[in-house]
Amino acid sequence: MAPSLSLDPLLWLSGGAVLGWWLRGARQRRRAVTPRPPGPGDPWPLPAQQLRGWLEALPQGLLVIAPDGTLASLNRRAEQLLGLDQGMALLGQPLALLQPGEEVSHLVELARDRDRPQRGSWPGLRGRLELRVLPGSGGWVAVLLEGRNPLQSQLERQEAWVSDVAHELRTPITALMLVGESLADRVEGPAQVLVLRLQRELRRLQELVSDLLALSRLENTPVAEAGRQSAIDPRDVLGSVWSTLEPLATARQVQLRVQPGRDQARRAAVDPARLHQALLNLLDNALRYSPEGGSIEVGIEHRDRWCLIHVRDHGPGLSDIDQTRLFERFYRGDPARARAARVGSGLGLSIVQQIALSQGGLVRAHNHPLGGAVLELLLPRA
Repeated sequence: MAPSLSLDPLLWLSGGAVLGWWLRGARQRRRAVTPRPPGPGDPWPLPAQQLRGWLEALPQGLLVIAPDGTLASLNRRAEQLLGLDQGMALLGQPLALLQPGEEVSHLVELARDRDRPQRGSWPGLRGRLELRVLPGSGGWVAVLLEGRNPLQSQLERQEAWVSDVAHELRTPITALMLVGESLADRVEGPAQVLVLRLQRELRRLQELVSDLLALSRLENTPVAEAGRQSAIDPRDVLGSVWSTLEPLATARQVQLRVQPGRDQARRAAVDPARLHQALLNLLDNALRYSPEGGSIEVGIEHRDRWCLIHVRDHGPGLSDIDQTRLFERFYRGDPARARAARVGSGLGLSIVQQIALSQGGLVRAHNHPLGGAVLELLLPRA
């Protein structure tokens, strides 16, 4: 009969194998729970569950649309904004089940086709929702929803009020200007001086109303909604702007000089109508302070990511107070600096500043080392 002790080595070997297997599994389980720190310079991996938690905590509603047009994901805020009781039950269903409207569907397709973010609105239970469509790779699209900002609504009401007041003022001002023209043809002597002054003040009031309306619209327009930006050569706009001011400039023998010539390309990403308005105000301001027989110099250059447009006059330059307050509403510098009898509304440069901001740029002013003032308009380079 074989001795029983001969089985002990086998038992020890099998027990050791089981123990080694268990310890190895424990180490693997521990590594799965606690990820190994990355090496120097390597980013930490982002846990999917953590990302999901952050998306759920967003103050905006989030919809994720798959390449086939079905709803792949949404967070709780989206369910609240859209009034959905069982939003998760819609996963895998076409987006059309949410009844987004033709505008939303068009923006989703536009973002996917052009690979560019789009903005719009989505009709909700409590009014229209702000909408931003973000394209992804492979046809994926994310949609951010946000309720109307009370402050934005207040600004819109303010703009509507200013627009209504401006419209109501235009009618009596136009009627008074017609009366002034009729009187100017009939009166003579000292009375004619009073009529001419009346006409001048009415024109100033008309300009003031127009500028107030333009400034209100610009201040209440977000940058992203400022208008249709295009690749524009500022020299193409300068021609039409100068044709408006040329009669006044010719009467004072003031010339316009533009650098560089057409052989060097210069382009800015800007709304053409806004650029026309900004250049008109800048050149009008330069003309106001240019001496008789002088010139206005306009330079256009590319500087890093900017298209820089600088307008220089050969007037007396800017005082320290001018450089501090030049772009404030209704600010007018020392009347002795002006070389023209015309008086503006005091809003022209404030409008230029708001145009620059609405287009993602800025405007600034300084004195030229050789004399005169220089106003610089910086716009995104196309």
